[in-house]
Amino acid sequence: MSLPIDPAAIDPEHYGEKRATLEMGHEEAIEHVREVFTDAGFGVPVEFSPSELLNEKVDADRDPYYVLGACNPAIADRVLDVTTEMGGLFPCNVIVWEEEPGTQVVYHVSIMKIGRLLGIAPDDEEWQAIVDETSELVETAYANL
Repeated sequence: MSLPIDPAAIDPEHYGEKRATLEMGHEEAIEHVREVFTDAGFGVPVEFSPSELLNEKVDADRDPYYVLGACNPAIADRVLDVTTEMGGLFPCNVIVWEEEPGTQVVYHVSIMKIGRLLGIAPDDEEWQAIVDETSELVETAYANL
């Protein structure tokens, strides 16, 4: 099966890829990321450890990997007024994985930008205002990591 587009041809800026490295333990990094994103204006209503789940269920022997589902309720409400399909991409996930002991990677992609690329969200001024607002919150969080 071939994809209808070449993923390598998409600039990471178009889907809002952000990455940072933290020199600290995994649990400390999770707490730090949760605090920084909360301070930037997100709540974290959902979080889980895929590595713990997979290690338990299928003996995967995965290194620490954690997902924080970040959400700004006021923005999420506006998003659903524009397009209910965006709920399929909720929440905005921030991932923390252990690159090696004492080194954690914090990774995020913009569901607002991805929604626009997929045609789930419109490419108009109203949506651009949402993209800009969420991007500003994410930039604030990453600047404080």
